[in-house]
Amino acid sequence: MDGIINVRKEKGFTSFDVVAKLRGILKMKKIGHTGTLDPDAEGVLPVCIGKATRVCDLLTDKDKVYEAVMLLGKETDTQDMTGTILKESEVNFSIEEVKQCIESFVGEYAQIPPMYSALKVNGKKLCDLARNGVEVERKARKVQILDIAILSIDLPRVTMRVHCSKGTYIRTLCHDIGEKLGCGACMEYLVRTRVSDFQIEDAKTLQEIETIMKSGKIEEILYPIDTVFKNLPQIHSRKDSTALLYNGNKLPLPVIAEAETIEHTLASFYKEDDSKLYFLCEEMNLIYKGELTLAGKSLTGRENMGKILAAKVCIAIISGFLAELVYVNVFKKKEKDI
Repeated sequence: MDGIINVRKEKGFTSFDVVAKLRGILKMKKIGHTGTLDPDAEGVLPVCIGKATRVCDLLTDKDKVYEAVMLLGKETDTQDMTGTILKESEVNFSIEEVKQCIESFVGEYAQIPPMYSALKVNGKKLCDLARNGVEVERKARKVQILDIAILSIDLPRVTMRVHCSKGTYIRTLCHDIGEKLGCGACMEYLVRTRVSDFQIEDAKTLQEIETIMKSGKIEEILYPIDTVFKNLPQIHSRKDSTALLYNGNKLPLPVIAEAETIEHTLASFYKEDDSKLYFLCEEMNLIYKGELTLAGKSLTGRENMGKILAAKVCIAIISGFLAELVYVNVFKKKEKDI
């Protein structure tokens, strides 16, 4: 079973909880999620199954859309409603002033990750340090707020839709907006509505997935692996060039069926007259065989490479044994005769 399941994570579950429960439901171990969601948050969590686990990092890098409720006038140590209240202030701003402040965050800005997060410093999770009362310096990271749509304002609450880059903390965005206004703020509610092309309308809860699995229809909700690459240029290699690809040779344009100028650093490869993705390539002039990674790997070659490697090891062992046998039976015998 290989593919991607669009899971709707419910409140109370960590992303790792979702993976653990799916392993039990699907009866398989090779499962990985594509980016954490806080336990109190809900929404889209694409989960990679089987060979699709090799593309987890690619999905983690995708842009995301959230709907959040920001509560002005309240600061907490976790930047959401689960933490200890640090400060409360009156909210004496007009709706227009709040709108202007929120919209000023659209674009690139330097965001300092919260202490209560899964990020690691010197091998230790920030959240673990925070729970022990330890606060460490965190470097600001550049994030992109691609768009903020204000859905409603009923002060002190603001409901907004945020389209952002990977690595953006929405609760930190709420905190930073409150800090800029001068009244403080925290996140009251969060739902992730989209990760790349995976929409919340199509997402399934764990209970729904279990029911589908029991009915024997799990393949119906599995997205093919190349769903992740549908916006990449597709290159169809000629039948006579397949061996070149599998053997890790440089790929001259004449062996490509559709010789187009590709400006992307990433491209997906298909065999001529075949719709099945079998290579992902980052470097247009060099293909590596064996596995799928950003460097350009084969989706289907890993098992073949394992067999080839095993065969080479066996040949080496047998060759060594035969050499020893020849030495003992021929050269040793000659030495004895002498």
